[in-house]
Amino acid sequence: MSTTQTPPVLAAELAQAWADIQRYHPELPDLAAPESLIGESSSACGHELSFERLLHEAVHGIAAARGIRDTSRAGRYHNRRFLAIAEEMGLDHPEEPHPSSGFSLVVLTPEAKRRYRPTVERLQRALKAHSAATTSDTSRTFRGPAARHGSSGGGVRVKAVCDCGRNVRVVPSVLAQAPIVCGGCGKPFRIPEVVGAAAG
Repeated sequence: MSTTQTPPVLAAELAQAWADIQRYHPELPDLAAPESLIGESSSACGHELSFERLLHEAVHGIAAARGIRDTSRAGRYHNRRFLAIAEEMGLDHPEEPHPSSGFSLVVLTPEAKRRYRPTVERLQRALKAHSAATTSDTSRTFRGPAARHGSSGGGVRVKAVCDCGRNVRVVPSVLAQAPIVCGGCGKPFRIPEVVGAAAG
């Protein structure tokens, strides 16, 4: 697999996995920008991209479609309404809620693992290829304070745009690792230059 094709391939695999979830849950809205999940991390929603994380995001999608407020505390605390939908979708939270994130750290039930097994395997292959394509020798590169302090990729997000007018919020260092390609027009998102920055 070409390394230049890996980001669009991963975005396509994420879109396909989302469609697989929609087959079992037709009320789930379409995933507008699968590429926005690549490289994004959130301690409240799980720290790495996986099928479990995608199903977690689908719970939020169904909650939104139903008009249910499934989180509080600026989206960090996942309440019992979130858990009820998660259980419908094949996720479980075997312990008491976390004091700050609630029922966010859900896991696939055995039944869901069987149901989605081909999807999980396909997505794992795409994630592995993406990781191999975007990992480089870091011994001679500088990645900034996030790397020095052991951050999981957090940072100030800025707006990146594509030619068709869609936008995503992204940490610039994440966008610098590999292109994030728009599912609408197929072109990469870019951070626009600030007008007048070169003047003076």
